Amino acid sequence: MSIDLLELLACPRCDKTPLTENEGNYSCSACKIDFPSIDGIPWMFAEPQATLGEWRGRLHYSLQRLSHESARLDTELENRELRPLTSRRLERYKKAVDSHKRSLQKLLQPVDVQSLHGTVETYLALRTRLPADQALNTYYANVHRDWAWGDEENAASLKQIRAVLHENVSLGNVLVLGAGAGRLAYDLHMQMDCTTTVAMDFNPLLLLVAQSVTRGDTLKMYEFPIAPKSLEDDAVLRSLSASEVVRDGFGFVLGDALRPPFAARSFDTVVTPWLIDIISEDLPVLAARINGLLKKDGRWVNFGSLAFSSPERARCYSPEETKAIVAENGFSDPYVSNATIPYMCSPASRHGRQESVFTFSSYKERDVEQPARHRALPDWIVTGKEPVPLSPSFRSQAMTTQIYSFIMSLIDGKRSLRDMAIVLEKQKLMTREEAEPAIRSFLTKMYDDSQKQSGL
Repeated sequence: MSIDLLELLACPRCDKTPLTENEGNYSCSACKIDFPSIDGIPWMFAEPQATLGEWRGRLHYSLQRLSHESARLDTELENRELRPLTSRRLERYKKAVDSHKRSLQKLLQPVDVQSLHGTVETYLALRTRLPADQALNTYYANVHRDWAWGDEENAASLKQIRAVLHENVSLGNVLVLGAGAGRLAYDLHMQMDCTTTVAMDFNPLLLLVAQSVTRGDTLKMYEFPIAPKSLEDDAVLRSLSASEVVRDGFGFVLGDALRPPFAARSFDTVVTPWLIDIISEDLPVLAARINGLLKKDGRWVNFGSLAFSSPERARCYSPEETKAIVAENGFSDPYVSNATIPYMCSPASRHGRQESVFTFSSYKERDVEQPARHRALPDWIVTGKEPVPLSPSFRSQAMTTQIYSFIMSLIDGKRSLRDMAIVLEKQKLMTREEAEPAIRSFLTKMYDDSQKQSGL
């Protein structure tokens, strides 16, 4: 860690600053809590031990999946009717899977060896939780894009950042919020005028890779393309490395962008790459949080596509609405650059594409009222004392679950699908004509799920 974080960090539980530092570990005297480090990277989650426990569980699950996949491949290879080319491909793939498991075990050892004391109750009470759909390997392909074959895309990304900045601009203290595997943060620090650069993400795999390569290591890791171009491309051993060791003033932090562990007004520039449209927090709230992190006249730089996926259509903002929201939250009218750049175009995959990206830069003109600390869960879940709301979606799910439960109770090894439809008709739940295709769809899903589970 070639950066002094003490002046930048704050407690993600109570916002206290400065923290107490001891050999790379930080403590909050107000909360009486210690924030450990993972291979030298501060672990700055609001409930550090509970979060570490969850990531450790996800690590264990990822390794289990790889073990199951290896065993399943052994079973497939026992089929003597396999074509020679198919057998050769499966043998190569199994070796890659086994090697990948060993690489992950070694790389993620700092996560696995911690002493864990977190409880579900403390995790819930702080309303902090990891996204359920994010696993250790969710963005695994990004490490290969960033540090193996993605020079064209990486250069295009930096070019878009430059397009919304003045020439020779000084970026000062820079925070890259949601840094992923770290390449954009590295390029900014190495090619632009940055005093310090902090790359923050919540995924330990991505930042452990980024830290290793930026300090000069070369990692050998397999890439598993979604759509391999050839037989040899379904598992490709890559060398991950940076062109040179990162200069001083560069560091990493593991934490949650919804509870950024930094002191107010501590950065001159905040960069949000591929973040604002995938984070669960509504954009106006996130914009206010970013405002609070910036010094007077600081700058917010955003990069990525605008592909908001909120279930609420009102929160799936257009470019025009995005600009208005930024300006409403204490920023100048954003200067925007639109461009089409390559996206995840692995030389081993048919799956790459061109992506239209929306980049803007906006100055902080005034402070705005800061939102309350993020609460991931409502009181009726956390305390258990308030009535569970009977929302339309809950009501629909309850009815669906009851019907599915009833159908499952009819499975006795004797009744046919048509027999079950007759029972539903007798119970006046559906007509036979309605029930038969409904039951068929339900059982098809059950069958498909059982097939997927057997292949873990």
